[in-house]
Amino acid sequence: MIEVTVETIQVSLVSSHRIVVLKEVAAERYLPIWIGPCEAEAISVGVKGIDVQRPLTHDLIANLIDALDAELSHVQVSELSDNTYFATLTISSAEAEIEVDARPSDAIAVAVRLGVPIYVADSVMADAGIVPEKDLLAHGDAESENLGVFRSFLSSLHLDEPQDEE
Repeated sequence: MIEVTVETIQVSLVSSHRIVVLKEVAAERYLPIWIGPCEAEAISVGVKGIDVQRPLTHDLIANLIDALDAELSHVQVSELSDNTYFATLTISSAEAEIEVDARPSDAIAVAVRLGVPIYVADSVMADAGIVPEKDLLAHGDAESENLGVFRSFLSSLHLDEPQDEE
């Protein structure tokens, strides 16, 4: 398993799709996952730590895990099959450790709310991970460096042909 963080959420200018970009913690490798606008908003609310008056769906999931005296140990983008990503939530209680099937966007939204690690299976990162060209990383300061990497990444995408996440 490869630990990742949420690097950014990008908006497609030609469709309603969004792309959540996960960055490998120990390397300059990225995993783009197509998600919908509602899922992008749910992840963004969690990443920014925005308090809402009433629990949203992902807050409810976090509250249920807590109410059952369990804890979310981590989430994992576990598989890529036919251009569809699969994920699991690993939940631990006194009785057992279980894995629950989830869409990656939902798993990420819950993980950022609970502050647990996000992992990507080695095989998924090997198949779909993107490594920026070295010359892009060699220019500019940290801020412009990240922007350059994503400009290059976004220009390589075929935004009119979204991949199915669900």
